[in-house]
Amino acid sequence: MKKATQKEIAAIKALFLEHYPTAVTELKYTSLYELLVCVMLSAQCTDKRVNLITPALFERYPTVKALSNANLDDIKSFISSCSFFNNKAVNLLKMAQKVVELYDGEIPLDEKKLMGLAGVGQKTAHVVMIEYANANLMAVDTHVYRVAHRLGLSSAKTAIKTEEDLTKIFKSELHTLHQAMVLFGRYTCKAVHPLCEACFLKAYCKTTQSFKV
Repeated sequence: MKKATQKEIAAIKALFLEHYPTAVTELKYTSLYELLVCVMLSAQCTDKRVNLITPALFERYPTVKALSNANLDDIKSFISSCSFFNNKAVNLLKMAQKVVELYDGEIPLDEKKLMGLAGVGQKTAHVVMIEYANANLMAVDTHVYRVAHRLGLSSAKTAIKTEEDLTKIFKSELHTLHQAMVLFGRYTCKAVHPLCEACFLKAYCKTTQSFKV
């Protein structure tokens, strides 16, 4: 696939920032604790589904300490409509227990410390830091991956390598660009039936004729 030129990259970046100047996650949360739980639940699950699950979960477990004392089966019952809920319930409980044990119940806003928690990989850590602290980081989910490849911004075969490519070419304002690419991929550059006629980046798309990404 043809790669985007430096001139095209600059134009793409500018257009993303123009169209999504205040882009934020669609996950609903009121604290760092709630954000982390939401992001953990959102893996291979839609934000819409997570937002349906979490109100009751957070009413029952309003703090990380409360979650750390939860019964595993009770957690499962609250998130049973979420994909991979058994594993996610185990990770939520272990995460909360470790935060209480090591960090006195305060979620650490540090990439390495976050990744030391159960169920928290690099993407989850980055998403939390992007959303909560406007960290200059990139995170690649299925939407960002698809958009990056369709626009010729990356030809990498993995999310991590794609993240490295995007970080290298965009350099700054990564937090806004991440959120912009998520929303753009979710509502415009969709996996099936992308809205090409409504696309403000149509002139830069490398795969207009064949959507295989």
